[in-house]
Amino acid sequence: MFTMLRRRAVSSVIPLLVVVLGVFFLARLTGDPANLYLPLSATPEMRAEFAARNGLDDPLLAQFGDYLGQVVHLDFGESLRTAQPAGEAVLRAFPATLQLAGWTMLLAILGAVLIGSMAAYRPNSATDRFASFLSSTAASVPDFWFAIMGVLVFAVTLGWLPTSGTSGAAAWVLPVVTLLIRPFGVLVQVVRGAMVSALSAPYVKVARSKGASESRVVFGHALRNAAAPALTVAGDLAVGLVNGAVVVETIFGWPGIGKLMIDSVLQRDFAVLQAAVLLTALVIFALNILVDICHALLDPRVRQQAAA
Repeated sequence: MFTMLRRRAVSSVIPLLVVVLGVFFLARLTGDPANLYLPLSATPEMRAEFAARNGLDDPLLAQFGDYLGQVVHLDFGESLRTAQPAGEAVLRAFPATLQLAGWTMLLAILGAVLIGSMAAYRPNSATDRFASFLSSTAASVPDFWFAIMGVLVFAVTLGWLPTSGTSGAAAWVLPVVTLLIRPFGVLVQVVRGAMVSALSAPYVKVARSKGASESRVVFGHALRNAAAPALTVAGDLAVGLVNGAVVVETIFGWPGIGKLMIDSVLQRDFAVLQAAVLLTALVIFALNILVDICHALLDPRVRQQAAA
């Protein structure tokens, strides 16, 4: 197990460096921050002073070297917009994204396990056909389209839900449901397929022959063995939620890391953007390693391969 973790940690170093390198240079393609933070009548001397004060007058490679040196000491620079440490701004915004993604995945997993197990218990039944239709539709709906339609119908037309904010349970409904739809649809299909295979396995027949109840057969034997593939997919979907909540957070004004990234790009706030992308990449790598650990705990074959 520890060998596997060490290998994954080492293999994550190069992708992390690529992410840091990419966001550093791509951020500079958005334009000169002086055009936003200085008046139109700014003189060349004022522009030169602004660049020198914010470390933008050196060659790009020199700036990148200085940035790496700062990151090693956990110094992510200062925000051009607020003059506050960029790391603090990112840490303030990230919990909102984690809460949104956490509740979304919890509800998606619970709903998918329930509906997928019911569909697999009687294949080709009306319940199975309805679950297949529901999951296929949910997995195909674009997040941004549902978010816009949700605001139009439930917030603007009916006035049942707020369009943005985080205060009150009602403010959570549209963002959570919007992010929930696709993971729910994908997981229902995965759970249903894994449960159909598990319920036809010999150990299930043996459990039934010994007089085990159907609930114990389904949830105690079949679901436990079908959990490994579902867990792998759920981990990938969770990573996608953390990485892909940008559109949903922007539409609903959710004060998370996605909205912070968009605001940083628009404001050419390089330090905050770099810190946000770096922290998101670290969380994604950590989630991938956590999924591998859970998969190894559920499947002895994975542990044997890791040990080998």
